[in-house]
Amino acid sequence: MLFNSLQFLVFFPIVVALYFIIPYRFRWILLLIASYYFYMCWNYKYVVLLLFTTIICYFAAIGIYRSDKKKIRLLLLWGCILIYLGTLFFFKYFNFFGESINILFAKFNIFYHVPSYQYLLPVGISFYTFQALGYTIDVYRGSIKPEYHFGKFALFKSFFPQLVAGPIERASNLLPQFSKKFDFNYYRIRDGLVLMAWGFFKKVVIADRLAEYVNIVYNNPNDYHGIPVILATIFFAFQIYCDFSGYSDIAVGSAKVMGFSLMTNFRRPYFAQNIKEFWQRWHISLSTWFRDYFYISLGGNRVAIWRWQLNLFLTFLVSGIWHGANWTFIIWGALHGFYLVFAIWTKKMQTQTNDFLRLGRHVKLITFISVFITFLLVVFAWIFFRANSVGDAFVIIKNMFNFSYSEYNLYYFPVDLYIAFASIFLLILFEYTLEYSNVLNRIYTLKRPYKWAILTCILFSIMILGKWDSVNFLYFQF
Repeated sequence: MLFNSLQFLVFFPIVVALYFIIPYRFRWILLLIASYYFYMCWNYKYVVLLLFTTIICYFAAIGIYRSDKKKIRLLLLWGCILIYLGTLFFFKYFNFFGESINILFAKFNIFYHVPSYQYLLPVGISFYTFQALGYTIDVYRGSIKPEYHFGKFALFKSFFPQLVAGPIERASNLLPQFSKKFDFNYYRIRDGLVLMAWGFFKKVVIADRLAEYVNIVYNNPNDYHGIPVILATIFFAFQIYCDFSGYSDIAVGSAKVMGFSLMTNFRRPYFAQNIKEFWQRWHISLSTWFRDYFYISLGGNRVAIWRWQLNLFLTFLVSGIWHGANWTFIIWGALHGFYLVFAIWTKKMQTQTNDFLRLGRHVKLITFISVFITFLLVVFAWIFFRANSVGDAFVIIKNMFNFSYSEYNLYYFPVDLYIAFASIFLLILFEYTLEYSNVLNRIYTLKRPYKWAILTCILFSIMILGKWDSVNFLYFQF
């Protein structure tokens, strides 16, 4: 079930209404049923996979907590990790690795073909797998105690607002909330609905409109040169941001309506002044997950300098693999890893240059230049993320700098282009005010007619300018 579908616009109000009507002690049952129904709307068969991993995770965590023997606890932990990652590997990566091995064998005239399987990728498998992994590791580390109420634990694994594309919640934050009573609160519901409306605006007005232009260019990389390619690449940077952060806004907002607090997943990432800061603002639930469960496990920065740099690079390389079974994602992750390592290599030189040029006196100028350079680096890496193949990515990069001729006949309506530019401008303007002033508090202190007028404008913009084609969110494929 897509958030941007009529089905969800009927489903969500019914669930919320029933949630506040029924007695508190039965609410977890309603949410569990709603969550499994929400997931079954994609493919009812894969609900078995979700339930299987839930059962494994539930009993393994209890076994880890109760056991006094380190070997047994370690065995249960690694057993869970192998089951979680093995399931993820089979559904998401088996065919990719099989094809790569077949190509490698062919180069050495070895004619053995690893078989491939045709099946749909279970939606959200990467997200709920990592959520289960984090929970099990936390129990093993002693950070949390296991949840003995199976129903509430199953709800933690399947909570519909964040089930298929995050945020990847920590058990220490979300699980205790299922035992709290949330009463009807006008201000909380208002804030949740406003956040949902902003998420819908970013998705259907900006992201889905930009996607039409991006798809034309990136699906035909040999046909376009110069400005159209550059424009499509910049458009994709805003498309993926509005698409994914839009989903996160709807997820966080819908949970907030019912009283639940999910973690912030995006914090205006294109205002970051360096790549490290970008990853502190982009997909925060995933970047912190890799930091806490992978990077620190490798030793983090408490090792030799070369090992620290290797740990950074490997973390982002694995992050690229997490995003998809394609060499394009691996290169994208490796690029971000290289950016961070390169920043370490050149840190002393940057400091000396700033001191020599006395740039410290021009804070605003340095901030602008830093944000601009960071944005360019991120946009360049997005080329590999969006390209259909590595070959296409290099064609796009080559054609981007070929201004000998440019094809502008993209079968893209000019009015859509104008709306796209206007929407991006409004997005940047609004996020700029959020970054450098507390504009939301000012809006909330306005008199009620003004607040409702702003909300009405957003809703009419969504209805009139939105692309209501029930287009999948980009991160559903991960």
